[in-house]
Amino acid sequence: MARIDLDNVRHAYGPSPQSDEDYALRRVNHTFDDGGAYALLGPSGCGKTSLLNIISGLVSPSEGRVLVNGEDVTGLPTEKRNIAQVFQFPVVYDSMTVRENLAFPLRNRRVKSAEIRERVNQVLEIVGLTALADRRARGLTADEKQKISLGRGLVRPDVSAILFDEPLTVVDPQMKWQLRASLREVHRRSRATMIYVTHDQTEALTFADKVVVMHAGEIVQVGTPAELFAQPKHTFVGYFIGSPGMNVMPVTLDGVSARIGGHAVAPAAAPQAAATSKLELGVRPEFVKLSASGIPAQIIRVEDAGRYRVAHLTMAGHPVAAMLREGEDVPADPHVSFDPAGVHLYADSWRVDVAGQAAAGKVAQ
Repeated sequence: MARIDLDNVRHAYGPSPQSDEDYALRRVNHTFDDGGAYALLGPSGCGKTSLLNIISGLVSPSEGRVLVNGEDVTGLPTEKRNIAQVFQFPVVYDSMTVRENLAFPLRNRRVKSAEIRERVNQVLEIVGLTALADRRARGLTADEKQKISLGRGLVRPDVSAILFDEPLTVVDPQMKWQLRASLREVHRRSRATMIYVTHDQTEALTFADKVVVMHAGEIVQVGTPAELFAQPKHTFVGYFIGSPGMNVMPVTLDGVSARIGGHAVAPAAAPQAAATSKLELGVRPEFVKLSASGIPAQIIRVEDAGRYRVAHLTMAGHPVAAMLREGEDVPADPHVSFDPAGVHLYADSWRVDVAGQAAAGKVAQ
């Protein structure tokens, strides 16, 4: 088990970086607590795999330090960090059987044969490969090979941390739920620190105790799934988490309220937000109400998602999505209003307090 600290980590792949735009990672400070289950969530190119490779030692950061249990390991090679890593695409030995592939990391560490057999049998059951244990990897499908990779990451009982880089990409969709549940059970038993990289919010929210949301090389919020949904600190978090994501639209201030198209939609933001170059309102579709009064809107389309319907409208020239409750009809002349419990104001993309207190501000992990 391990506590992992990232201390002012920055990384650029090109020579002589001059500005933030030249860095794949921009000044990351964060602690992964001992025994935690984390997801690094964000779109392609946001820096999550770079961060994972810096933790494992495959990449040396341009600046900053990586500490494991308080020890600076920034200069240590991967094999000295006692960290297992599972990659996006299968890394297996085709000439070996499934059982031999799983035993290989243990044999390299001179683990006793009886312990190897016991541990390999446990992992075969976890990843659902018991029936294929004596088949050579060469003849297996891509998702079966990826299960071997997962198993090799899990087979060492002494490992301090296990890093997963989009490990279920090539796995059959029907198996993903089962394997995520298996990983959660392994974490519960072992309490090893686990960090799971994904661009899929469902994978992140169902695997992790805490989700680390990344955007443009930065960590923009860390929280539980419920916290990310209810209190997005950055407009990107609101947009990226949820289906559909949060509505984000520009507003103006008149001193006492925030307005869209001349309509008051929220109390004014904190005084320091008034001078910002960009002030926006964020409200999730679940908190958008359609009625006969409010801000006039026009229906563009209504999508049926099975368990619910989503109305897409334009309001004061801005697109807005509303989640329709069961049995709710769309008014012939729809107007939009917002439940105050779900309204957030953002200054330059960061959430501010509408009650005049200090903003939550840019997250400092």
